[in-house]
Amino acid sequence: MNNVELRSALSKVARVLVVDDEPDILELLEITLTHMGLQVERAYNVDEAKKFLASNQFDLCLTDMRMPGGDGLDLLRHVAERNLDVPVAVITAHGNMENAVAALKAGAFDYLSKPVALDQLRNLVKFALKLPRPNRVVNPGENRLIGSSLSMQRARGLIERVARSQAPVFISGESGSGKELAAQLIVEKSARHDQPFVPVNCGALPEALMESEFFGYRKGAFTGADKDRDGFFQVAHGGTLLLDEVAELPLPMQVKLLRAIQEKKVRKVGATEEEAVDVRVLSASHRDLAEQVKLGQFRQDLYYRLNVITLQMPSLRDMREDIAEIAAQVLERLRGKEDVRFTPEAMQALAQYSFPGNVRELENIIERALALRTGKHIVLDDLQLSPLSYTEPKDKLTTTSSKYPLTDYLDRVEREAILEALEQTGFNRTAAARILGITFRALRYRMARLSIAEKEISD
Repeated sequence: MNNVELRSALSKVARVLVVDDEPDILELLEITLTHMGLQVERAYNVDEAKKFLASNQFDLCLTDMRMPGGDGLDLLRHVAERNLDVPVAVITAHGNMENAVAALKAGAFDYLSKPVALDQLRNLVKFALKLPRPNRVVNPGENRLIGSSLSMQRARGLIERVARSQAPVFISGESGSGKELAAQLIVEKSARHDQPFVPVNCGALPEALMESEFFGYRKGAFTGADKDRDGFFQVAHGGTLLLDEVAELPLPMQVKLLRAIQEKKVRKVGATEEEAVDVRVLSASHRDLAEQVKLGQFRQDLYYRLNVITLQMPSLRDMREDIAEIAAQVLERLRGKEDVRFTPEAMQALAQYSFPGNVRELENIIERALALRTGKHIVLDDLQLSPLSYTEPKDKLTTTSSKYPLTDYLDRVEREAILEALEQTGFNRTAAARILGITFRALRYRMARLSIAEKEISD
């Protein structure tokens, strides 16, 4: 065997560093990991672990949280400061979620609670060893979040970092700013990239069906339950669950969701026993969750459990210098083989537009312009931009006359709010009414008065 073949063979034996001041725990971890075919090194304190990391390459470091002379957070900081390519998982005291959350915020890949459950340990190791290596060939799909603005660079950088963790991530941002796309990229760059990714629009689920949709049900649990069915958690087992528009969950469901996330177990409706689920939870909302907590509309304990790491997706207004590049990419994707371009006037108008609907609105504008154009260029009139949504120069384009007559102005505002709520909920009118804070009957009346037709909201 030549040197290249030898290095290849050795690379297949993953190396794990375990750090704990209790010999019994170290022995248990070493036996378990050795049976998995891994090479294990022991360290009895943080200083000894640092020496190992300085002179050896490891595929995983598993450390106790509390030890004399230093703790797991010290080791996490050491790894981060030196940019070492090793995922670190921590072992915390049973029920001490504060330590677990602190470790995840500090960059831990994942955590285990004492007493260590061996099946959870094996799952953790399995995912840690599947993490994509740095400097790998870039997948073309990773370029979907484009832009050179500082806000977009920060978002992409954070996506790279959180993808190498199992920590819950809350993705905030306005409607249309790419929250679900960010979640997809996190999954694609993570150790769970080949496992199920289940996005759930929480605002589109009828409240009466939420528990059975999330946790599944047994045959005969209620009228119409003619067979066993898995819920979102079971379908996402081994993978990732995205709770989109999580702020729309009613309080009773928030309690059940919190327990499922903390205990990593769910009980189907009509079942007597819980079943273990291994799911990474991502969440997203256009609402300010901290404000929802203050208003009593979102549980504080669930907020802290979901909001371990916050990823803020920038609005298109915050990355105005990227509008031309994004618009060009969208046009190239939508035009197919046709040679269609923007005129300078059209591009200037896009650069000055406020985009209340962000990238999703930009895509709709360009798609409409392609349908309306008469030549090989998209001109200003093809864009059909609203004069009320320009930002520069603000004093000229947003005049006081735009608010008169008052009834017309209020109708425009109400219409925009209703259409936005319908879009957020996948055009589920029950969920949209809940977001708007009105009854379903009131929403139907307002849609009829404002001539918001079924055809319009289904296109």
